[in-house]
Amino acid sequence: MVTDLVLLGIFPYVAIALAIIVALYRRHSDQYTYSSLSSQFLESNKLFFGSVPWHYGIVTILIGHIIGFLIPRGVMAWNGVPLRLYILEVVALTLGLMSLFGLVVLIIRRMSDARVMAVTSKMDVLLLLLLILQAFTGVYTAMFYRWGTAWYVSAAAPYLWSIVLFSPKVGYVAQLPIMTKIHIINAWALFAIFPFSRLIHLVSLPIGYLTRQYQVVWWNRRDFQAQYELAKSNPTAYSKQVTPMGVNVNTLGKGYRSISG
Repeated sequence: MVTDLVLLGIFPYVAIALAIIVALYRRHSDQYTYSSLSSQFLESNKLFFGSVPWHYGIVTILIGHIIGFLIPRGVMAWNGVPLRLYILEVVALTLGLMSLFGLVVLIIRRMSDARVMAVTSKMDVLLLLLLILQAFTGVYTAMFYRWGTAWYVSAAAPYLWSIVLFSPKVGYVAQLPIMTKIHIINAWALFAIFPFSRLIHLVSLPIGYLTRQYQVVWWNRRDFQAQYELAKSNPTAYSKQVTPMGVNVNTLGKGYRSISG
C-alpha cells in the first residue's frame, strides 16, 4: 500500500535526516541547550517515583531492541528453549509496564504541579504524548501478541536493516497488527522531534569531565572553627560580623557555609 510505503519506507529517512542535521546544527549554534532541562528543584518527590522506573525500564528495553537488531540469530537461539523464551517475554513485559507506570507518574506530576506546568513548553507536551503512545503500544503488543521477542527478530529486525542499507522492504512489517505498526511509525516520529526536544540530552555525554583540569577548592577549617567558637561564646558580636554574608551559625562547625540572600 502507498500509505505503508510513505510511513514505513520514506518517513524513516526524513526522521533520521532531521535527527542528525538539526542535532548537529543545534550543537554548533547553541550547545548549552543540550540538556534535559531538569525541573527537580521545583518538585522532587513525584519526580523520583516517576523518573526511576521510567529510565530503568526504557533504557533496558532500548538495549534489548538494539541486541535484537544487531544479533537476531543469537536471540532466536536463546528463544529456542521454551523456558528462556518465557523468561524473556515476562522480563520484557515487566520492563514495559515499569516504563509506562513511570511515564504516567511524570505526566501527572507535570500536570498537577503549577510550577512545573509553568515551565512546560508545547514541545514538552508533544513529546510526552508521543512517549506515552510509544509505551502504551509497546505494552499492548507484549500483552496481546505473543512471542514478540521472536517475531521482532524475524520481522522488525530485517525491516530495520533494510532501512539502514537504503533498500526499504516494508513488506516485513506491513502485515503486522495495527498497534504494532503504530508503535513502529511512532518510533520514527520520536526520531523526527528528537533534536527539537529535551530528548537531545541523550547524546550529551560529559566525556570532557574525564580529561579536564581538576578544580581547586581552598578550604580553611581552622578559620571556620574560630568563627564557630565566636558564634557560641558571643552571638551578638558574631552576628554583627557575619550577617551581611548570610552565614548559617548552625553549620559552621561542620566545615561549610550556607549562603543566603
